Amino acid sequence: MTVPVIKTLLQQYPGLKITFVSNTFVAPLFAGIERLQFHAADLKGKHKGVKGLFLLSRELAKLYDFDAIADLHNVLRTKILRFFFSVSFKSIAVVDKGRKEKKELTRKEYKILKPLKSTFERYADVFAELGLPIRLNQDISAFRTLTDHKSTGVRLVGVAPFAQHAEKMYPHDKMKAVLRMLLQHEHIKILLFGGGKAEVALLQEWEKELSGVESVAGKMSFVDELKLIAQLDVMVSMDSANMHLASLHGVPVVSIWGATHPYAGFYGWGQAPDNAVQIDLYCRPCSVFGNKPCFRGDLACMHSISPVVVYKKIMEKIN
Repeated sequence: MTVPVIKTLLQQYPGLKITFVSNTFVAPLFAGIERLQFHAADLKGKHKGVKGLFLLSRELAKLYDFDAIADLHNVLRTKILRFFFSVSFKSIAVVDKGRKEKKELTRKEYKILKPLKSTFERYADVFAELGLPIRLNQDISAFRTLTDHKSTGVRLVGVAPFAQHAEKMYPHDKMKAVLRMLLQHEHIKILLFGGGKAEVALLQEWEKELSGVESVAGKMSFVDELKLIAQLDVMVSMDSANMHLASLHGVPVVSIWGATHPYAGFYGWGQAPDNAVQIDLYCRPCSVFGNKPCFRGDLACMHSISPVVVYKKIMEKIN
């Protein structure tokens, strides 16, 4: 979710240069952005632990001449890193995650159900604190890189049925029902996306079970997967990374929400509000990240969503 904000910042400040520090894995997301230097942090190797973070701070100070530091994560690692930089840097700004408002949104009783400031806006606030206010224009068309496959009449639908927590996943039997309805249309090609070994194995089973469905999970690099996502006509996902990856390329995302809620501020960049498929339920949302077990025990927030509703939303976007 940092990517569109960083791009916007660089567009509105032509004289600005940014060094972005993060895990090596996410480097492809920042490839080709002018005036941005990506610095990989080896958090499982030489930059592991307090000693490793101190080494990282010295490494960064030696290589780059920073004027300011923006902490867009505000976790233990970045707090330690900030401490090491605080001796020589006065211009340090930190993201406010809005924990109090999020607790009020997700508590069992007396919820305050209202849209909170988006994470994009929270990132923008950090740069404003550093004297770099920006105007966020979430125009999804500006990111679109679709090729001419539409001339063949084929419509590419990506489906990413997994999420980090079960409370954020649409039941697999219902998702397969959605796929079967989509497969009734000869002009629709379905691509399945997933990451871990268990996900790859399961999607291979779906590929065998559902004629016309192709799993790309585990078959290509992250870079190539991003290129493929950019060609989709629509992505179907949970409240997960794939929603954001597709949004970065201007792809409409039909996202399915259960324990979590777009109101918490993690909705995809530029996605229309009605692209989110969800039901009103007194207990929703019960957590910000979907990492708390369903206290009802029935996951009604997901099981009550009809496959037909999801299918119709996908067709609406395709058409």
